[in-house]
Amino acid sequence: MSRLPQWLGGLGSGLVRLGERLEARKATAEARPPAGPTSVTGPTPGAAPTSVATPTPVPTPVSTSAAAPPSGTGPVPAAGPVPAAEPVATLPAPAAQAAPAARPDPVAAVPWGVRVAAEVGWRLLVLAGTLWVLMRVISAVRLVVLAFVAGLLITALLQPTVALLKRRGVPRGLATALTFLSGFVVMGLVGWFVVWQVTENLDDLSKQVQHGITELKRWLLNSPFHVTQGQINNIADKLSEAIGTSTKDITSAGIEGVQVIIEVLTGILLAMFSTLFLLYDGPRIWQWLLKLVPEAAREGVAGAGPRAWATLTAYVRGTVIVALIDAIFIGIGLYFLKVPMYVPLAVFIFLFAFIPLVGAVVSGALAVVVALVTRDVFTAAMVLVVVLAVQQIEGHVLQPFILGRAVRVHPLAVVLAVAAGSMTAGIGGAVVAVPLVAVTNTVVGYLRAYAKEETPPKVSS
Repeated sequence: MSRLPQWLGGLGSGLVRLGERLEARKATAEARPPAGPTSVTGPTPGAAPTSVATPTPVPTPVSTSAAAPPSGTGPVPAAGPVPAAEPVATLPAPAAQAAPAARPDPVAAVPWGVRVAAEVGWRLLVLAGTLWVLMRVISAVRLVVLAFVAGLLITALLQPTVALLKRRGVPRGLATALTFLSGFVVMGLVGWFVVWQVTENLDDLSKQVQHGITELKRWLLNSPFHVTQGQINNIADKLSEAIGTSTKDITSAGIEGVQVIIEVLTGILLAMFSTLFLLYDGPRIWQWLLKLVPEAAREGVAGAGPRAWATLTAYVRGTVIVALIDAIFIGIGLYFLKVPMYVPLAVFIFLFAFIPLVGAVVSGALAVVVALVTRDVFTAAMVLVVVLAVQQIEGHVLQPFILGRAVRVHPLAVVLAVAAGSMTAGIGGAVVAVPLVAVTNTVVGYLRAYAKEETPPKVSS
């Protein structure tokens, strides 16, 4: 029992030392500054470096108590002073967590070429959608659009006459009425003359066609192509059978022809009214249209309008002159070759000349076929030579000299425009396609030059 007090005394002194150590750690933790992100201010240029003061650890008082006696026998020694506790190593404050690196802008991550292609692509899609909607609207009111465009072309042809009469002192209304009436009377007389010539020579033409077919059969039998009578009869039987099976189609086409005639008459009336008002009040109509244009672009459009009208006028006037020369010279050739109906054929050549490329081919082929079935192969070959010679002179001499550079359009653009116009609106679309392309070319060229003049010069840094 004598050792129990000594053991209890040692246990008490150990508990005392443990409590003192815990108190020292608590005091050190309270004296340490709180850990966290601190803003570091860089040294100011020219300023002396400053030292950062570090907190001094607060000394912890150590209480003394009796030390635990060693286990064993003998008297318990008096409790002496307890040595000071060793300084406890403090854990370093956790470093501030680094902020995550910012991700780059997605736009900057896309390559420049892809961005340019995307910008151009969506603009092209908007333009394509606009053109598609516009073409659908034009197709829905095709008769009205074609009639107005026809009136615009006739106005471009007759406007110089109105201007000439006004310069001679004739009032605007009277000049417009005289020009309008004389123009449509001349066009009506030309149409009536063509119809009259065809009806007058129809019986003679049918006889000559039958005679020509007989001569063609005889020529084929004696030609080096070794065509037999059985082959010719077989071809004739097939043609007769095809015509017999197509009777219903021909009948339906005749019924639709009545509707076509009504539409043609309606279009002619619309074209006449459009021409009359454009001749009389064209400048006011143009000023009203300019008010619909945004104010920022109004000046450029106002400058492009007269140039577009000059291009259209030059195109129509030049086309009429070239078509008239073609009709006269080819008609003279047909007259000397004694081809029947040379006058109606010359008129057809004049009218078809308003359809670029296609019209010349169709009218020339018609003249060759008429010469073949009414005369002989030699006459048809000579007609072909005359047509080709006149068309070559037209393409290389007349058009560059008469039309000039104002309406010069690349042949590829002409072919594509005629094809697109005929697919969209038939013969009427083929007629208006090329002047539309010529006017668009003039307007785009002017607006491009106008934009360059309006762009301020760059200031060099």
